[in-house]
Amino acid sequence: MDELTERQRAILGFVRERIEAEGLPPTWAEIARAFGFRQTRAAQKHLQAIAAKGHLVLLPGKARGIRLPGSSRGLHRSHKGDARIGEASLSLSLPVLGRVAAGVPIGADAGADAGVERVLGFDPALFSPRPDYLLRVHGDSMREEGILDGDLVAVQRRADARNGQVVVARLDEELTIKRLELARGRVRLLPRNPEFAPIEVQRGQDFAIEGLYCGLVRA
Repeated sequence: MDELTERQRAILGFVRERIEAEGLPPTWAEIARAFGFRQTRAAQKHLQAIAAKGHLVLLPGKARGIRLPGSSRGLHRSHKGDARIGEASLSLSLPVLGRVAAGVPIGADAGADAGVERVLGFDPALFSPRPDYLLRVHGDSMREEGILDGDLVAVQRRADARNGQVVVARLDEELTIKRLELARGRVRLLPRNPEFAPIEVQRGQDFAIEGLYCGLVRA
């Protein structure tokens, strides 16, 4: 795991204390109040940075979507690096189906229709909503979302999504993971890295939502 800054260590300690004392993690707003941040966005950025360094797992779409890694993470590896399935807590088995681009889209033959690379076991509480499969991220256009190159993203198969959700989308037979923007009759796929430009879906392009982002695993 990467080293934390002093402020990040303090926030991680606060999260641990709340979980130990109350059995629940704090919300972003509670962290913001505790550390004197004017906006919850500041707390979110710190949490994403801590998660990117491997000290937290963030669950999208939940007010208290913070988990500590380790045994609660639900991923057990053998000495060869393969996930072990069978423990009672690992009631969610997810196939790894290939790669998805967080940068420019890559070929669909590496996506949800590809062959299963392997199957990993997890505690279902790690993800929200419940995913159907995993894709490996290639690129860093979603860096500020805490999604990094090499991560495994969990995906729930869905053909629709709401404005602002992070989705796996197919565009002209290629897959990418981006934040969905629906506004004024147009569809855009937004990166979370200022070095990348938004992708605007043009009229007549072959576009489909393949699924919703449910969380990630950093092996």
